[in-house]
Formats: sequence, C-alpha cells, structure tokens
Amino acid sequence: MGGMVVDVAAAELDRLHERIAGRFGRSEPRARVREYVSGLVAGLERKNGWTLAERAGEASPDGMQRLLRRADWDTREVRDDVRDYVVENLGDPQGVLIADETGFLKKGTRSAGVQRQYSGTAGRTENCQIGVFLAYASSRGHALIDRELYIPRSWAEDRGRCAAAGIPEDIEFATKAQLAQAMLQRALDAGVPFAWFTADEVYGQAKYLRRWLEDRDVAYVMAIRCSDTFPVSGAEQQTNALIAALAARS
Repeated sequence: MGGMVVDVAAAELDRLHERIAGRFGRSEPRARVREYVSGLVAGLERKNGWTLAERAGEASPDGMQRLLRRADWDTREVRDDVRDYVVENLGDPQGVLIADETGFLKKGTRSAGVQRQYSGTAGRTENCQIGVFLAYASSRGHALIDRELYIPRSWAEDRGRCAAAGIPEDIEFATKAQLAQAMLQRALDAGVPFAWFTADEVYGQAKYLRRWLEDRDVAYVMAIRCSDTFPVSGAEQQTNALIAALAARS
C-alpha cells in the first residue's frame, strides 16, 4: 500500500513538472526543479539548500542555490501555473481564500526585506524576512496559491540597498494588507472559485481592504481589535461597544 502511494505521488509530481517545465529555458534548471520540488515534499527533517542537494545526489548546494537565484525563469508564470493546478484539483465554489504572513529568521542584513520585526513564527521580534501568503482551502484539501515578500519602508526608500539585494526597481512599499489585496485581485482575475475570504487582525484592521472587498461583493470574516471601529447603519461604532450591546440583548 505504501509503495502504491509513493508511485501515485511520483506520477503526480511528474505531471506538475511537465506543466511548469516550459518556463525554464535550459535543460539544467528544468531537471533540477524536479529534484527541488521532490525534496520539498519529502520527509526531510530540515529543508535547505544542503539537504535538498544531498537528496538529489549533489555534492554541494550550489546548483539548488543557482536555480533560485540566477537561473532564467519567470517566477510569476510558475506561480500562475501552480495556482491553476491547485484550482483544477481542489477547486470548489464553496472554497475559502486565506491571507496570512510568516517570518523567515535570518542572521545577516543583506537578504531582501530583512530587518528586526515581529515574526509570528518565532512569537517575538527577530531579525527576519516576512512573506505574505494566500492559501486556498476546500473540502478537497488546501494549498498555497500566491505569495509576496514584504518590503519594509526602510528598504523601499533605499534604492541602492534594494538593487544590491535584487529587488526590482518597480517594487514600492506596500503594507501587508495591500499585498493581500493584490493577491486577491489576481485570484479574482483568474476566476478562482471561492465563497469567502478570511484573515487575522493584521488585515482586518485595514479599513481600505474591507471596503475593497465589499465593493467587489466578496464575503469576508476578519479579526479586528476591540478598540477598532466598524460601520453600523452608516456610522462608525467602536467594536467593544457593539459587543457590549449585543451581550445586553442576549
């Protein structure tokens, strides 16, 4: 039974690889991305350049690092391929889109967007990068379909530092909620089937995001703080006052 599951998984990885292979102009990165993806879904205790390279039978992580840093391929096209693959396999009109961020701990100062900032992964302020992700979930499963790297204002205003880290010139500062909005727009443009959207208070506090969702008739459930205000019958009211009023009625 276990062997059958492995065979099915390998065959599915082959089909996914066939789907994105054309995005890689040269045979070397085209073959290496198959090994890279296989390593990501393997049961490795740690997943980094060294462990993925070892699994692929390579003597050093240089090839894996070259794939991610210098190989000629369009990350946006591959992102869209993965999103479409997820929708084909998990898509459901009752599906849910979820935005959330995670931190990637770093020791240095040169990685794009790195600085001391709060990381939910660590549960404290640490030197890290922050990635904002859009996930898709349905009764058939769940998967990530989009991502954006959060570039802090201090970085966005230092174009020399951005250039040294490989951040494109057209990247400007955007809040995490604005990054989520951009990913939601891509999902809407692609016709991703879903019934509603959810996120925590990082996104729920952004009134412009709530208005944007309402303008597009997107149902949502987002956390906000008790001290935040919320529109009721055309007027802004404080959340804790609304909660107290509802409690008094019950």
